[in-house]
Amino acid sequence: MTAPRRNATHRAPPEAARDRWPLPALALWAAAWAAFVALRVGLQRPPAEAFGIVVLLSVLWAIRRGGTAVRRVIMALGFPLSWVLAAGLVPTPPVWAWAVLALALLALYPLRNWRDAPLYPTPPGALDGLRDAVWLAPRARVLDAGCGTGDGLCALERAYPDAELTGIERAWPLVWLARARAPVGARVRQGDLWAEDWSGYDLVYLFQRPETMPRAAAKAAAEMQPGAWLVSLEFAVPDWAPTVVWRCPDGRPVWAYRMTEDGSPAASVAEVSPAQTT
Repeated sequence: MTAPRRNATHRAPPEAARDRWPLPALALWAAAWAAFVALRVGLQRPPAEAFGIVVLLSVLWAIRRGGTAVRRVIMALGFPLSWVLAAGLVPTPPVWAWAVLALALLALYPLRNWRDAPLYPTPPGALDGLRDAVWLAPRARVLDAGCGTGDGLCALERAYPDAELTGIERAWPLVWLARARAPVGARVRQGDLWAEDWSGYDLVYLFQRPETMPRAAAKAAAEMQPGAWLVSLEFAVPDWAPTVVWRCPDGRPVWAYRMTEDGSPAASVAEVSPAQTT
C-alpha cells in the first residue's frame, strides 16, 4: 500500500449537536417532564390527563424525529417509564444502583462515542457469500471499524476466511469481550475508528448509523487507496452511487463502494442477492 491520499475536497461534514445520539432522546425526556409539570402546576390538570397528553405528544415526536425503529421506541418510552418510577408504582432502586448503572453505561458507551452508533451487533452469517460480490485477494487486510463485541469480525471471517482481520473499538469492556470472541488470528485494538488510518486496508466494514455515513465517506475518500472497498451494512452513503448493493441472507442491504483515484466510488452495478452469487 502507498501513502494515504489527502484530498482537500473531501471533508467530513459538521454534525449538528442535536443529531448526536442520545441527545435527541434526552432532550425529549426533559421536554416531556417540563410539559407534565406545566400541565399539573400551571394548568391544574389531573395527573392522568397530564400523563396521557404528554405520552401522546412524546410518541408523536418520537415517530417523527426518532429515525430508526429502535430509537423511536427508546424516545417514546423514556417519559412513561421514568414517571412510573417517580410515582412509586414500582420499587425504586437505591442511589448506589443508579450510580453503578451510569458508570457501566459510560464504560460501554463513552461520551466521545455519542456521535457514533451504539452497540449494533452484526447478525451471525449476515455476510455469508459476500466475497462473490465483493472479491478480495487472499491475505487482504480488512478492518471492522467499531467492532463492538466482535460479531462483525466473526461474520467477516466467514466471508473472508483467509483475510487479515483487524477490529478497533473505543470502549475497553467491549475490546476485552471482542478479543475473547474474535476468530483466531484476528487482532482487536482499543482506539478511535475515526483516528485510525484507513489507507492500509483493502476493505473497511461499518455497521454504524445514517448520521455518520457522510463522515465515513469523507474519510474513505481522503485515505483509502484506489480499488479498496468501503462496505456498510444497512446504511448507505448519501449522494454516493454504490458499486455493489448486495443482499444479506435475511434481506438487509450491504452497500459496497470501490474507491477510485479521485476519491469517489466506482460506477454502480446491478443489485446482487445471495442467490445470484452462489
